[in-house]
Amino acid sequence: MEQKWKEWMWIPATIMGSALFSLGFSLFLQSNEINSGGISGLAMVIVELTGFGSVGTLTVLINLPLFILGAKKLGRRFFFGSLLGMLVSSVLIDVFALIPFATPDPMISTLYGGVLCGVGVGIVFAAGTSTGGSDILIRLLQLKYRNVPIGQISMAFDATVVVLTGIVFRDMSRALYSGFAAFICGQAVDLVVYRFDYSKVALIVTEQYDQIAQAVGDKLERGATFLQGEGSYSRKSTKVVLAVVKKRQLAELKELIMGIDPAAFVIVLEAHQVLGDGFKKYSRNSL
Repeated sequence: MEQKWKEWMWIPATIMGSALFSLGFSLFLQSNEINSGGISGLAMVIVELTGFGSVGTLTVLINLPLFILGAKKLGRRFFFGSLLGMLVSSVLIDVFALIPFATPDPMISTLYGGVLCGVGVGIVFAAGTSTGGSDILIRLLQLKYRNVPIGQISMAFDATVVVLTGIVFRDMSRALYSGFAAFICGQAVDLVVYRFDYSKVALIVTEQYDQIAQAVGDKLERGATFLQGEGSYSRKSTKVVLAVVKKRQLAELKELIMGIDPAAFVIVLEAHQVLGDGFKKYSRNSL
């Protein structure tokens, strides 16, 4: 039952992330003629330029060819999840626009709008879906440029929309605000997608390596690896214990080590996207 629930967690995550994005865009950015780039930002520019339709409606129309482009390469779940994200965000953008809201000054709106939009998109990306539109193109580009964080790809893509914002609205300050919003949004995306996936790596130099490795397996249910080491001064050969644990297990790991060998030398490092038994499984579509 728990496993089935995990398999379907992408649905509430997509809805929640799309709602946060829509809230930030409608209440803070759109109301100040600021956008954070992407298809919704492009739709806002088109509405201003042509006077046709609404941002939500145009977002749906622009999304259709992009869905056809992305369906084949990004998989069935991504396709249907992105369809859900697009529909939820498109509808809520127009719904939230109806809320009577005293719009803050542009700088406050840029900060809050950029953070809300970025966190929302980050939640959706982390769920393995998207809000459609430029997110589909960004995911396709990320498959090609695997070493570039997805938030940076998003910022580069949004730069064009930011320039268009300045041209169409004939207000350079709005373009600068939009650029700042796109930057904040990209940073927030990377924060949500990557920062919450960190584990800790401990390098433990101790004479009690067997006991510590055994305790890590028994008490923390984590594996340990022996690395061959040699003291630079003593020239004495020894084994260094390498252990990877979740962040929440770090305090317990240190207590465990010091309980066995108070003289142990311990180095703790950040580890991003640990793949393997007990951690995350590799997927070609992983961010």
